[in-house]
Amino acid sequence: MADNEVDLDSIIDRLLEVRGSRPGKQVQLLESEIRFLCTKAREIFISQPILLELEAPIKICGDIHGQYYDLLRLFEYGGFPPEANYLFLGDYVDRGKQSLETICLLLAYKIKYPENFFILRGNHECASINRIYGFYDECKRRYNIKLWKTFTDCFNCLPIAAIIDEKIFTMHGGLSPDLNSMEQIRRVMRPTDVSLSCRFLVDLADLVRLAVGGFDHP
Repeated sequence: MADNEVDLDSIIDRLLEVRGSRPGKQVQLLESEIRFLCTKAREIFISQPILLELEAPIKICGDIHGQYYDLLRLFEYGGFPPEANYLFLGDYVDRGKQSLETICLLLAYKIKYPENFFILRGNHECASINRIYGFYDECKRRYNIKLWKTFTDCFNCLPIAAIIDEKIFTMHGGLSPDLNSMEQIRRVMRPTDVSLSCRFLVDLADLVRLAVGGFDHP
């Protein structure tokens, strides 16, 4: 399906149709529509800096973890885009039962409002993590493994951190002892697998390496 054949507004409308429904009701987009969301959003992520420089007012939101109806309630409370500007700090998938709806709505809004809606990368936007904690299985069950790989390609291009009004430094994880200047972040080339990257990126994304005896950080 060509880009000009995909109706982005229709995708958003269908994702929002379940508002007011009992939590758990799924929205089954076409696989071609999801691939469009991943591909188009990836292009936008690459075109924008890996270290975003944003301005207030902007609403900053934490982990969603596949809780799609919580995401909808968040927008009902704060205003659906473009009523408000948003910055999400990562961890959109895994654990919850509707990671696909969650990430698809976020990507759709990113495409629709690229200069007003921003999402950063968390540790669960890494293949080594979401392969284990639910997103891979959800993609495999509802679509196929190839679609999970398409998401991985998209996640590998997400920005890592953002500075708001030159004062507030935001990221999913925390400051790294190996991070000495913002220029270190700006020099990182994408796509990148954070789990294989330099230590300061691992800290910023809050990625705990999976190993024998290892654990997944909340």
